[in-house]
Amino acid sequence: MAQAGERALLPLSVQNAYRARYRAIRPGWSSSGDQLEAIVRSHVTPQSHVLDLGCGRGGVVELFWREVRFAAGVDPDRLSLAQHRAGEMPVIRGVGEHLPFVDESFDLIVCLWVLEHLAEPVATLSEVRRVLKPRGHFVFLTPNMRNPLMLANRIGKALPALQRRLVPRVYGRDEADTFPVQYRANTVPAIRAHARGAGLAVYDLRVVPDPTYLAMNSLVFNASVISERLMPKGWGVHLLGDLVRA
Repeated sequence: MAQAGERALLPLSVQNAYRARYRAIRPGWSSSGDQLEAIVRSHVTPQSHVLDLGCGRGGVVELFWREVRFAAGVDPDRLSLAQHRAGEMPVIRGVGEHLPFVDESFDLIVCLWVLEHLAEPVATLSEVRRVLKPRGHFVFLTPNMRNPLMLANRIGKALPALQRRLVPRVYGRDEADTFPVQYRANTVPAIRAHARGAGLAVYDLRVVPDPTYLAMNSLVFNASVISERLMPKGWGVHLLGDLVRA
């Protein structure tokens, strides 16, 4: 039986191929994932204590967890933890609003595709601040609700059953990995306000364009590139942030 990724309308392999085309069109551009990895690695040292918040089956932290003093993951989904790709990395079940760690435990917290699911962003960010060491960093990646593509996500929020079926069909993600969304921390002003409310400072906050999210063929890709050029700069599809406990 074919895997979900093989049946997808836009599998990651195809999306990455269009990203390579976009780099040729726009020299110097890099994807939000590449930018995030660069930021994360700029903060990491062999003495670092690192947390992957909302780790799921794995993310950036799994690439370097053996290179730091301590790394761990936390996620509320038991099945994802059981299938974590870095099998020897410590993972624990928990939620962002009540992190199961003592104060000032981590130098760096990495958070991929989590903020959009938070019902109470300030509560989670306050916990992030609590478990960060002074001058520790919280690096995250989340969708930007200013982007027109997020209209489909708004429909998904209103119709979660449709979202659970549509996202796997387009991108090949397992239906079990498609979780309800809230979008309460998914604009630049909202993130700045939530950070301020939690006692965190904005160290870096970027809007990252990427016209490959609907690039199922060359025609759609070219239309997406043109749309990207016409949109305001603040409407890029992703928000990449770095908050610091000052």
